[in-house]
Amino acid sequence: MSAFTWADGERLIRFGPGAGEHAWRGADLLSTPRARASIPEALRDAWRSVRDVPPGQVADIAAALVAEVGEGRVVAWGGGRVIDTAKAVAAARGGRVCAVPTTLSGAEMTGGHRVVPGYEGRDRHRPVLVLADPALMTGQPEPDRRASAMNALAHAAEALYGPGRNPVSGMAAAAAAGDIAAGIEGRAPDARERLAQGSLLAAYAMDSAGYSLHHVLCQTIVRVCGTPHAATNATMLPHVLAAMAGREGAAVARLADALGVTVAGLPERVTELGGGRRTLEDLGVSRDDLISVADAALERPELARMRPPPDREELLSLLRRAARS
Repeated sequence: MSAFTWADGERLIRFGPGAGEHAWRGADLLSTPRARASIPEALRDAWRSVRDVPPGQVADIAAALVAEVGEGRVVAWGGGRVIDTAKAVAAARGGRVCAVPTTLSGAEMTGGHRVVPGYEGRDRHRPVLVLADPALMTGQPEPDRRASAMNALAHAAEALYGPGRNPVSGMAAAAAAGDIAAGIEGRAPDARERLAQGSLLAAYAMDSAGYSLHHVLCQTIVRVCGTPHAATNATMLPHVLAAMAGREGAAVARLADALGVTVAGLPERVTELGGGRRTLEDLGVSRDDLISVADAALERPELARMRPPPDREELLSLLRRAARS
């Protein structure tokens, strides 16, 4: 698979080995100790300041940083939490972000992020420079890589039936799903490149089409229960797709076709790609938590745009299946 440069409106995406070497020098760096270990030697001292992004909620992390960074150039070198934090502080202060992803979160391709308290009403920020090195994006141990890939596959799925679905997002999503599956299974010599490219395309498509049931539920579970983001996506995706097959049959059939199975075989195929069966109980979610998740999810406006909107009992039924299956 060849490297490429993609000019998309106000942003530039560079894809290929060594892409991170094009990161802005003299910028504020947001990262983590693990991610910083992957920064090339030539860039180790290239930053105006270096700040590690701790675990926690993006809005809280960004609020603690916004007085110090975000006005100028910010390089986010890391996973979704790092990139979303950089987007939040840049949105608050009018800065710009260069994103160097080290996972398959897709955050580098979207304008979705939490808002820093006190800066409500500001436009959301989408990174203006994306530097996508397949080796960095797929460098996790295999179980973590598979779970992260299910987050990417969920982006592709939602792009096919999200509220802003369109022909371009649909084509990108279908291509992304095929790349993600081929990349996970590793049968081609360019498997890592295909997986990384699939992640980019899926996030691009989802950013156009918008969130639907899966991401609303997963984000709510993570926020309410503190579960790991990627593992939550991997746990929920087979169940959500089974539920959406009755609501969005043509869209789910298109995803199944891209993955080489029938609609009936799609949940099992996704479970296999994600590394095997997981349950919400395995992630520490209790029965009482399910009620809190359902009630919190119903407050999200994305669910109101579904036709018909899911009710509390539908959400609880889906969550209960994911909790114990």
